[in-house]
Amino acid sequence: MFVSDKAAVRYGVRGAVATLTMDQQQNRNALTPALMSGLSRGLETALADEAIGVIVLTNAGPAFCAGADLSGGTPAAAGGGKRRRARRDGLADLLAAIQDSTKPVVARIAGHCVAGGIGLAAACDISIADDAARFGFTEVRIGVAPAIISVVCLPKLRRADALELFLSGERISAARAAEVGLITRAVPAADLDAEVAAVVARVLAGGPSALAAAKRLVYTIPGMDRDAAFTRTTEVSQALFASAEAAEGMAAFREKRLPSWAPPSGAS
Repeated sequence: MFVSDKAAVRYGVRGAVATLTMDQQQNRNALTPALMSGLSRGLETALADEAIGVIVLTNAGPAFCAGADLSGGTPAAAGGGKRRRARRDGLADLLAAIQDSTKPVVARIAGHCVAGGIGLAAACDISIADDAARFGFTEVRIGVAPAIISVVCLPKLRRADALELFLSGERISAARAAEVGLITRAVPAADLDAEVAAVVARVLAGGPSALAAAKRLVYTIPGMDRDAAFTRTTEVSQALFASAEAAEGMAAFREKRLPSWAPPSGAS
């Protein structure tokens, strides 16, 4: 176990679940270098631990994530007035790492989520929010746009919803965020922990290699040519059916027992 830079992110393990808790309450979990570094290190640690099956991303305090850290001025101001070749942003790498993770990442959103924070929520595979949380692409109201996070948000949104939300900067309810597809669902605060635990338990019932393959399919197949997609998915299917994991899963099904990777009931 580790605690990241200045405790910006707390890392904990319980059973097969690693939890990354953003804990910069003084700035509403803004996307500081320390917080992004802590999240990246937490992901790396969880991915390297064979005992971990699911990663949960959550927050301490009343805000899930307030987006860019503006306390030291505009993040882009370091470039001065000269036009320079754009460098890859740390947030871009973090969002990519979440989506590329071979282990499912579940967001437990226990507070308000705006701007870059929505990018974190949208990048996660499953996102469950407190129904009192508010969401908003507020960037336009300070003269910028939701550029980097659009990469993970736009695939989840209808164009009509994206245009309204991006252009208005309006804050919306968690229920509305679920309705437009940014998050999976919203539940009352009293039910949040139980709902996240239930989701995690259902995910942990799947084989690790099967979960990684299923996640890759969701992110890659929609953008492929049809014939190329059929070729790729045939390869994936054949490899999985021939795997030791599938042999164990099918044997467990026939023998009416849990497969070797599944935690005992109530152990997740």
